[in-house]
Amino acid sequence: MKKMQIGIMGSAADLNYGEDLVEFAKEVGKLIAQSGNILVYGAEKDYSSLSTIAAIEASKNGGMTVGITYGKNKEICGDFRPDVLIPSGLDVGGGREFTLVLSCDVIIAISGGSGTLTEMAIAYQAGIPIITVSGFGGWSEKLSDTFFDERKRLKCIEVKSPKEAVEKAIRSL
Repeated sequence: MKKMQIGIMGSAADLNYGEDLVEFAKEVGKLIAQSGNILVYGAEKDYSSLSTIAAIEASKNGGMTVGITYGKNKEICGDFRPDVLIPSGLDVGGGREFTLVLSCDVIIAISGGSGTLTEMAIAYQAGIPIITVSGFGGWSEKLSDTFFDERKRLKCIEVKSPKEAVEKAIRSL
């Protein structure tokens, strides 16, 4: 059976998220690992993120992780290194998000600022299912259970728990 590549998109540390979001991201990472699928995330160079937290937890639970970073080298924030690190050669906000999202079969958006919104828009344009977490604010909550635009091509699938997020991601294809 083919392993799914499940992307985790979410707030970067400069958005000052709380411990409740950290725990949510950890549980999502753990559940992806336990499902036997691959966690794909944006490996940051400057600071941590909810996506990185999920990847670390997936790795701790025996899961495979793929980090897509910007620039041309393999420098990323912190000591954690994913199983596979892909330097996109592109800048943040300037293309790295395309490589990241198009590497995914489905994405799970957790809270999020402008970067997460960009990633969600790319997923929408590419027809990649979008699982959106509600209850924590950010673009994920704003777009939960809505169509991305008036074309109504793809509805964001609202979830409220880590278990529901991973289950719906797996069933989305």
